[in-house]
Amino acid sequence: MNQINSTPESSANVTDPHLAQLVDRIERMEEEKHNIMADIREIYAEAKAKGYDPKIMRKVVSIRKQDPADIAETEALLDTYLAALGQ
Repeated sequence: MNQINSTPESSANVTDPHLAQLVDRIERMEEEKHNIMADIREIYAEAKAKGYDPKIMRKVVSIRKQDPADIAETEALLDTYLAALGQ
């Protein structure tokens, strides 16, 4: 196989097997990501059918990803802002 040449005119007819492998891997991962996202949507639909609020569940998942110190800082700022608004 040919390697990519440095001149733009000649690169139109050149293939790079390593580049093709990388693109193939990305495409496979994108397909897997699509399938996983569909599975996650199904889980949220199941939770909703059982009476849980998917919006709140998404928030819980988001919070659980955070560092505990970041959570505490966010909560403190939220309390400060609410207090400043008289709430």
